[in-house]
Amino acid sequence: MTTAQHESGSAGGPTVLRIMLGAQLRRLREAKGVSREKAGWEIRSSESKISRMELGRVGFKERDVSDLLTLYGVDDEKEREVLLELARQANTPGWWHRYSDILPNWFQSYLGLEESATQIRTYEVQFVPGLLQTSDYARSVIKLGHGRAPDEELDRRVNLRMDRRQKVLGRPEPPKLWAVVDEAALRRPIGGPEIMREQIEALIAATEMPNIQLQVVSFAKGGHAAAGGAFSILRFSDQELPDVVYVEQLTSALYLDKREDVDYYAAAMERLCVDADPPARTAEILSGMLRDLEK
Repeated sequence: MTTAQHESGSAGGPTVLRIMLGAQLRRLREAKGVSREKAGWEIRSSESKISRMELGRVGFKERDVSDLLTLYGVDDEKEREVLLELARQANTPGWWHRYSDILPNWFQSYLGLEESATQIRTYEVQFVPGLLQTSDYARSVIKLGHGRAPDEELDRRVNLRMDRRQKVLGRPEPPKLWAVVDEAALRRPIGGPEIMREQIEALIAATEMPNIQLQVVSFAKGGHAAAGGAFSILRFSDQELPDVVYVEQLTSALYLDKREDVDYYAAAMERLCVDADPPARTAEILSGMLRDLEK
């Protein structure tokens, strides 16, 4: 990333800023031939701390960044200030911080990536993708995992999904969302027939949005490339940022950015798009499901 990009503020949210700063620190360290162990010692910490910093998975203390820049031979005051300012911005809490009492840390990282992505490709096998859920459908899904939560907490969880996350699709320069949904997710009457009918109608409307591409993998296709489960691939405007694969589990999530991992999932997504019915047929398929619900 160039100095001009940093100064223009085009880097994105705090999660992406941490990844960018971490990558820059790694390049500086490697160019100077400094080991992670030595860098960790310099900031009174450990090799593993340097590794987490370089992956953008922890916050940055301004003092630590300053000491590392000195160790890496960055003497130019303007360059130092740009990177230190980036560290300050990266530590600014994202909007999701106010939901930290109900969100696990591993999912907060995803929200930061989702907000900064320019393209989101996702495959869902059990539920409608979160960015396309209606309020009632979202509440029904949330109740499956938090059925004993008080109404106030359920309201906040629904608000997080509807009023915060989904706003990215309607902003002036929205990300492109390419969703491939297994037919099973659309046939399963989450919340009951009425809620499911409203949800499918919302999906039909979504197919008319220019930044949304929706495909259905029908039962007739049998097995397919992503039989292992749901996943998302996020891409960012900065070419120095790698694509990130997000795989959610019951109590944690995987964030994969190694080239071989991303290529594997990207190939699976490409095969899914070929196996699924073409986007031009999606509205017709969903309309057929609506008719089935009315029987």
